Amino acid sequence: MAGEKNQKIADLATATKDVHDKSWRITSDYGVKQNNTDHWLSVASEDKTGPMLLEDPFGREKIHRFDHERIPERVVHARGAGAHGKFTLLESASDVTSAGILTDTSCETPIFVRFSTVLGSRGSADTVRDVRGFAVKFYTQEGNWDIVGNNIPVFFIQDAMKFPDVIHAGKPEPHNEIPQAQSAHNNFWDFQFMHPEATHMFMWAMSDRTIPRSYRMMQGFGVNTFTLMNDKGERHFVKFIWTPELGVHSFVWDEALKIAGQDPDFHRKDLWAAIEAGSYPKWRFGIQVIPESKEHDFDFDILDATKVWPEELVPIRYIGQLELNRNVDEYFTQTEQVAFCTSHIVPGIGFSNDPLLQGRNFSYQDTQLSRLGVNWEELPINKPVCPVMNFNRDGAMRHTITKGTVNYWPNRFQTVPPAIQEEGGYVEYAEKIVGMKARMKSSKFKEHKNQAELFYNSLSAPEKSHVLNALGFELDHCDDPVVYGRMTTRLAEIDLELAQQVAEMVGGEMPQEQTRPKHNKTAKGLSQLDYAPEEPTIATRMIAIIIADGYDAIAYNGIKAALTAAGALPFTISPRRNKIFAAGEDKSTGTGVTADHHLEGMRSTLFDSVFVPGGAQSVETLRKNGRAVHWIREAFGHLKAIGATGEAVMFVKDACNLPGMEFSTSGETVDSYGVVTTAQVNPQSFKEALQMAKGAKDFVDAYTFAISQHKNFDREMQGLNAMVAY
Repeated sequence: MAGEKNQKIADLATATKDVHDKSWRITSDYGVKQNNTDHWLSVASEDKTGPMLLEDPFGREKIHRFDHERIPERVVHARGAGAHGKFTLLESASDVTSAGILTDTSCETPIFVRFSTVLGSRGSADTVRDVRGFAVKFYTQEGNWDIVGNNIPVFFIQDAMKFPDVIHAGKPEPHNEIPQAQSAHNNFWDFQFMHPEATHMFMWAMSDRTIPRSYRMMQGFGVNTFTLMNDKGERHFVKFIWTPELGVHSFVWDEALKIAGQDPDFHRKDLWAAIEAGSYPKWRFGIQVIPESKEHDFDFDILDATKVWPEELVPIRYIGQLELNRNVDEYFTQTEQVAFCTSHIVPGIGFSNDPLLQGRNFSYQDTQLSRLGVNWEELPINKPVCPVMNFNRDGAMRHTITKGTVNYWPNRFQTVPPAIQEEGGYVEYAEKIVGMKARMKSSKFKEHKNQAELFYNSLSAPEKSHVLNALGFELDHCDDPVVYGRMTTRLAEIDLELAQQVAEMVGGEMPQEQTRPKHNKTAKGLSQLDYAPEEPTIATRMIAIIIADGYDAIAYNGIKAALTAAGALPFTISPRRNKIFAAGEDKSTGTGVTADHHLEGMRSTLFDSVFVPGGAQSVETLRKNGRAVHWIREAFGHLKAIGATGEAVMFVKDACNLPGMEFSTSGETVDSYGVVTTAQVNPQSFKEALQMAKGAKDFVDAYTFAISQHKNFDREMQGLNAMVAY
C-alpha cells in the first residue's frame, strides 16, 4: 500500500501497538500491570478521605508523563497534516543523475508527506491565507531524501540570514501577540516594503494559491535550486515540482474566512477522508533541469530563490508519480515527530550555491535538535529503511544498542570503514570556486520586479481580481498610514491600475504613473487555470443534497447514484438529522432517508456544490426556512455549481434571480452561470454513465460538468455574486 513491499510500514510496525488488542492490560511505563488507574493511593476510610501518598509510583508516573507530553512546536509550519504513500518512477532520469530513486523504474519508494501552514500555531485554523508547506520524505535504499518545499515556487528572501526577520515580521506582533496565523498586519507589510526582493513572493501570497481548496489540489515546489550528478560526472541544476492530478483549485476569500470558524480542521479532515475512502491523492513529479554550462544564460540568477524558471525557457519534465494511500496511526508520533531537512540528500543529488538553501541546510538540522533531541533520526517515523551504522554515540533518548569494543575511526580492527563511491558512498561534486570573501550577492540578484510583473500578467481576469481584493483586505488591517500608504507605491512598479485600485480601497497615496517600465510578458504555468485535469472530473467533490419531507425520490436517488458513480461524495442535508420521507411515502411503514447533517449543523461553505430535488411539500418547507435560502445564496456567492429539478427550480430562482440569469421552465436543461436547472424530470433523466461536457443537453451531464469546473468565474466577472447577500 505505501511503498516498496510496505517496507516503511513494516518497519513502523515493530514500534506499533494496537490499543484495540483485547489481550492488553494497563501497565506502568516499566511494565507492571496496574489494577487501578483512577485513584491516587491515599490514607482513607469508608467515611473519610485523607491525604494522598507521595509513595504512589503509578500516580506520580501518570502525572509526570502528562506534565511532559508536549515538545516545542515548530517555529514555522507548526500546524500540519501528514500521510504515508509511495513514489513511483515512470521515466528514468539517468541522463542527468545517478540517484537510484530517479533512475530505477522498477523501484517503488515509500514516502511520508506533511502539509502545513507557515505562520500559525498548532491550534490555528487550516484555511487562513498563508503559504502551505509541502514536505516529502523518501525512504530510499540509499538513505532518506527530503524535498522540503512549499505550494509556491519562490520565497520572500534571497539569503537565509533574513530568516529570523521575515518570520518575526509575519508572526503575531510582539507587543500584544496579535494577529494569529495571518499576514494582515503592520509588521508583515512593513517588511515587504523594506525588502524589494519580497515583491515577487507577496504577489503569489496575495493570489488564490494561499487559500487552497484542499491539500490534494495544491502544487508543490522544492523552491531551492539543487543539483543532479550523473555517472559521467556531469552536473545539472534542478528544481522539483509536484502537480496534482485533480487540478489546482482554491477557495474564494469569503469561503476561507467562514470555514476558519465553521471547521478549522477542514484541510486535515479532507485529506484524511479522501484516503479513508480510497480516493488516493496523486501528484505528477517533475524536474526542471539546466546544464551547468548554461547557468549564466538567463537574465536572472538561477540560484535566486525569489525567481521561477519560466517553463518556456526550462520545460518541466514529468518523470514520476506520488500517491498518498495510508493515514497515520497516531498523529504525534508520526505527523508531529516527523522531521525534514533540506540537507538530506542521496548520491546523485547535491546542493547548489543558492544562498537560501545553504542556510536552510544549517537551520533545519539545528531546529530538529532543539525540538526532538540529538537522536531524532532514531524515531520510528524518521528512521531510514536502509542500514544505519556509524560511530555517533550516546545523547538523550538513544535507542540503538551498538555492540563492539571500538567507537571511533580509524580503529585497529578496520571495522565500519567509509564507503567508496562504487559501494554507494556519497562523493561531493568537485566544483571549482573563485571569489572574494564578502557579504554580497552577484549583480543578477539585485533585480526584483520583472518576475513579479510576469506573475501578475499571467493570471486570468478572476485571479487578478482576487489579488486586488486580497491586497485590499490585508492593507485594510494595517492601521499605520506609513505601511499601507507606501505599499501602493511599490505596486505602481508592478501595475499602475492595480496600484490605483488598491489605493482607492485602503486610502493609500494614489500613484499617478507607472514607476517602472512594464515588459508585458506572460508565461504559462503561473495561473492555476493552466492545471485543469486532462478530463473533467468530480472525484472526491462533496455535494450537498437538500431535502425535506415530501421530496422527489426519483430525483434524489437518481442524482445521488450518478454522483457516487462518478466518485463524488453526496451528503443529505435536511431541517433535521432524522428520518426524512419522500412524497407519497407512508411514515408509519416507510424507511425514510436519514440526513447526514441538518441545515444549522453544516453550511454550504463546506461543500463544493448544492443540489435541490423537487417535491412540492419539500420545497414549500425549504422556502419557509431562512437558512435553506441562505445555503443557496451563499453557494451562489461562492461561485459554486447549483442544481435544481422540478419544483425546486423556482425555489432556486427566487433565491438568486438576477439580471441575465435563466431558469428552465420545461424538460429542457438550462445552465446559467453554473446554475443548472430542469423543470421536468423523469427516471430516464438520471444516469450513472456520465459524459460531462460544456453545453451538455442532459441534466446530469450538464450539472456534473459545472461541478467539475470548480467555480463559475463568469458569475463573478459579471458581478452577479456581489448582488446576492450571503
